[in-house]
Amino acid sequence: MKYSRKLFYTVLIAFGVSTVAPAQELTLSREQCVEIALRDNPSVIIADMEVKKVDYAKKEVMASLFPSIDFSASYQRSIELQTIRMNMGGESQSLKMGSDNTWNMGFSATMPLISPTLWKSISISKTQILANLESARASRLDLVNNVNKAYYALLLAIASHEVVKENYDIAVMNAGIYEKQFKAGTASEYDVLRSSVQVKNIEPELLQADIAIKQCKLQLKVLMGIATDADIVPNTTLADYQRDMYAIPAGTGLSIDGNTSLRSLDIQKKILDKNIDIKKFAWIPTLGAQFNLSWLSLSNGSPFKDQKFNPYSNVGLSLSVPIFSGGSKYYGLKQAQVQRKELDLQRENLVNSLNMQVDLAIDNINREARQIATSEEGVRQAKKAYEIMQKSFDIGAASYLDLRDSELANTSAQLSYLQAIYNYLVSTSELDTLLGKTVD
Repeated sequence: MKYSRKLFYTVLIAFGVSTVAPAQELTLSREQCVEIALRDNPSVIIADMEVKKVDYAKKEVMASLFPSIDFSASYQRSIELQTIRMNMGGESQSLKMGSDNTWNMGFSATMPLISPTLWKSISISKTQILANLESARASRLDLVNNVNKAYYALLLAIASHEVVKENYDIAVMNAGIYEKQFKAGTASEYDVLRSSVQVKNIEPELLQADIAIKQCKLQLKVLMGIATDADIVPNTTLADYQRDMYAIPAGTGLSIDGNTSLRSLDIQKKILDKNIDIKKFAWIPTLGAQFNLSWLSLSNGSPFKDQKFNPYSNVGLSLSVPIFSGGSKYYGLKQAQVQRKELDLQRENLVNSLNMQVDLAIDNINREARQIATSEEGVRQAKKAYEIMQKSFDIGAASYLDLRDSELANTSAQLSYLQAIYNYLVSTSELDTLLGKTVD
């Protein structure tokens, strides 16, 4: 979603970034990215609107408890009055009955006095609001997880770019050394060509790393709902997260009570319980009250002259007792009870599945924590090996091929280390989403 420039500068001011210069650069932490996304992402806004819509629906049902008042008016013009014949004094006579004009207007009011199904429908509406609130919460949890992963991916892309750039600079330096040695007559043309080709081989990797950074920034900006012409700069690095990384002991009692799917299923169970009550209440009589206040006018001749409206009113009660409906109420109740039992089985299956997913997530986090420690040691050894080989190459005790192998090993070790940190961060974010943890 593309926001106006005014909104974009509002975001800049909120995070203390100067708007005097035209440079649209935002230095943000992961928490700030999450905060902006939760405020401006369209999916979250839509989820909140769904909650409002259901709240209005609940108020619509509650309005049925109040009296319903209507006004009506009618006019009738007789074309031919009704004729009756009567025997009067032994003679048959014809009489015209009725009037040319009939005006009728008035107010009517109805109000339910005893309506168990209506009362329970209001209770269902309140529970439905909880269901929509949980749906909005699920949208937020998914959004936080996606923003976290996008932010971590951006950190990985930036760190990987730095590693590739360092490897590229070393290749350029070595190519320059061979070029000077060739001119001095101490290196062959083959050595010059080989080192130059190596530079060309790394250039596509460097270009791909640049593209990866741009793609990660674009994905993050889309999730945050900010202008695509902004430049997001993380305020931390991937390696900075390592100090907060730790393994989770096996058998740790992590509760799945906050899982959004489980909570939604429990809310749905409450709705089904209330629906069963509605089916049962269908056998209970209902009682309503009515009140009518009307004015009637009968006249001949012009419909607009000599009209005299006479009021009349009445009040009454209406009782409805269900007796027989062909078994529809009975079978409707049975259907609702079967749905309730199905939901119990679904919940049991979901709990087992969630516990298994939590155990797998913990195993992944522990494995990745160990991988980080191993990769960190590998980086230290690869760097030391490269430094030794570089010194050997400088004094002519090692070939360029040996030096290049040590460079590749050093680059591979650094990339593996960064990937291990990224995998750990993503796994912890996935676990937090699975457990339904709120935004920290």
